[in-house]
Amino acid sequence: MKRYDVAVVGGGPAGLAVAITTTLRGLNTVVLERGTSPVDKACGEGLLPPGMAVLERLGVLPLLDDQGSHPFVGIRYVQEDGSTAEGKFPGKGALGVRRVALATALVSRARTVGVELRERTQVLSHQRDGNGVVLHTAEGPVEAAMLVAADGLASPLRRAEGLEVEPTGPRRFGLRRHFQVAPWTPYVEIHFAHGVEAYVTPTGVRRVGLAFLWEDGVVEGRVSFETLLACFPKLSERLSGSEPDSQPRGAGPLARVARARIADRFALVGDAAGYVDAITGEGLSLAFVCAESLGNLLPEALVHGATREALMPYEQCFQRVFRKYSRSTGALLMLARRPWLRRPVVRLLGKTPWLFERILHAVVT
Repeated sequence: MKRYDVAVVGGGPAGLAVAITTTLRGLNTVVLERGTSPVDKACGEGLLPPGMAVLERLGVLPLLDDQGSHPFVGIRYVQEDGSTAEGKFPGKGALGVRRVALATALVSRARTVGVELRERTQVLSHQRDGNGVVLHTAEGPVEAAMLVAADGLASPLRRAEGLEVEPTGPRRFGLRRHFQVAPWTPYVEIHFAHGVEAYVTPTGVRRVGLAFLWEDGVVEGRVSFETLLACFPKLSERLSGSEPDSQPRGAGPLARVARARIADRFALVGDAAGYVDAITGEGLSLAFVCAESLGNLLPEALVHGATREALMPYEQCFQRVFRKYSRSTGALLMLARRPWLRRPVVRLLGKTPWLFERILHAVVT
């Protein structure tokens, strides 16, 4: 039986980024994906500067074209009364990218560099042997020296490893759809209403993605894309007559907690590693930065048996990056839940764009 250096479970962005990195570093890597590529899912689809830098280094960014992606320069908040605040990102800005286009580019690059991608392969269980991990699938066992779990928010492997922690606090959910319309602003727009936010992201020269985030129990009645859109009359009017470009796709509860990202010969990456909320749009960038860190560490870690101690630099990197993400997300969630506080804060940022841009710079660098 062929034995791999690294087996990655999950062929989403985080898993493929790890696989590309490890393969470029000389490790024999296989990706086990239970579905087929490209993998689509509910996503805000904003790629901030740190994530773009990783994709540039991995050779993925040049594979994205203007049919599946579109640049944006910063963030615009839009309140119920029409007041706004705008702030630009440092440097070259950011990129809105259709999730399918991103997945297609990652798969193409992974195959080009030599990653083995097995589709329709679901991992049923796993166990450690003397010097590695055996993954049991319907197609037979897969042996590897190292197992990377990139299997999403609900990560079965996180639970199987005993790393699952029950999150506390209100549950949040997301729902997104795309429309065939040219982006009307160079910003990602975040619209606020009672209990729900709407995120408009340019994802092509003739496409915008619209994502809603809301807290369980806050939105009255049956929740659907149409009822959520009705909470934003001006946004609804702007999209009136635009043809949908995808079916609604949801996700949640969003908050996920892991007690650690590593164990012997095992690591969590992407949403499986822990997730707070999509409200700041940092999910993809966080996943790519941590995936690259893990991929670069693994050659040396495997020399030392890929023990928990050998993998500790990845845990430390995750904690450092995640801490900043968690703080900024917590602050914005606090404002979103308190309109009486959020409204004057956004009006202040609208009058002092330099302050808004300083905050954005601190978040994304």
